[in-house]
Amino acid sequence: MIEGYWMRLRNPLSDNLKSKIQNLKLARLLVIAFVLAVTGAVAQAQERIKFPVGVGTKTLGAGLIWLGTKKGFFEEVGLDVQPILLRGTPIAVQALVGESLFVTMGSADAMVSAAVGGVDLVGVAGVINGLTQAIVAGKKIKSFKELRGTTVGVQSLASGATTVLKRIFKVNGLDYPADYKMLAVGGGNFNLAALTSGQVAATFLVVPLVFTAEEQGFNVLGYYKDYFPNYQLTVTAVKRGWAEKNRALLVRFLKAYLRANRWLFANKEAASDFLAKEIQIVPELARKGWDYYTANRIWHPSLELNPEGMRIALEILAEESKFVPPDPLKYIDRSYLQQALKE
Repeated sequence: MIEGYWMRLRNPLSDNLKSKIQNLKLARLLVIAFVLAVTGAVAQAQERIKFPVGVGTKTLGAGLIWLGTKKGFFEEVGLDVQPILLRGTPIAVQALVGESLFVTMGSADAMVSAAVGGVDLVGVAGVINGLTQAIVAGKKIKSFKELRGTTVGVQSLASGATTVLKRIFKVNGLDYPADYKMLAVGGGNFNLAALTSGQVAATFLVVPLVFTAEEQGFNVLGYYKDYFPNYQLTVTAVKRGWAEKNRALLVRFLKAYLRANRWLFANKEAASDFLAKEIQIVPELARKGWDYYTANRIWHPSLELNPEGMRIALEILAEESKFVPPDPLKYIDRSYLQQALKE
């Protein structure tokens, strides 16, 4: 009886003790799990490296950098990519040299020209591998000869698109600066705004802004590609010394950039909708632009550069600036992109 009494007395206490122990263990596990989760989140946040990128204009052609940023492709590889809109390649070159930018999307000829001049730059990938610009004039102007004595809007006075414009005008009988003036208005929508306001008599516009201008009654005098079908317009450029010291970081950036590019090619409707909102055009124009850029290999599926297009761009620049055109292969390094493709 006594044993039974003590057993009945001990069992409730034993059960309560076991329950408390189990609850303490569970609570401890939950605390550990919470701490690990918070620590992991903090570590992940700490691992995201700020990665400033310079971009010349916010247009469809350069829209991939914003797509990669806002769709999370760069975040997936631990990079906090920050697109910085710059007007003109000279500013971008200075920023690269000072390493306030890690990468820039700039005109191929201006980048190589800076490199020839002693700046430590190299192209590592393509951005816009062709000419999508058209020369668009006011509603009353129907020919190039009517532009004599007028002002023409450009992105910047030293950009590749401006150099080509001068060549096209020369073919059509107009020499700069004797026959017309140029005004740097910023490119993209700024060019269209300058034309619409009457600030300039003509300007160059990229696809699909060309279609917008046509719908508004402005006159397309000619497409760049009809004069120069093979031309490397913009490249992804880096400071060579920085890239050598930060190879893993640059490859990481290119891997995410490639993933974003593949998504762009595989998702026409979603990509067009995103770009339409980002650069503020109607979705239908963005879809027309997507068709044009992909069909004409303006966007390369693997972000490759076009060495022949680079050569032509440099020949035009050399003729313009009166110097011997350099070998473009000296200013291209595909090893970073190749490594990113393998990984």
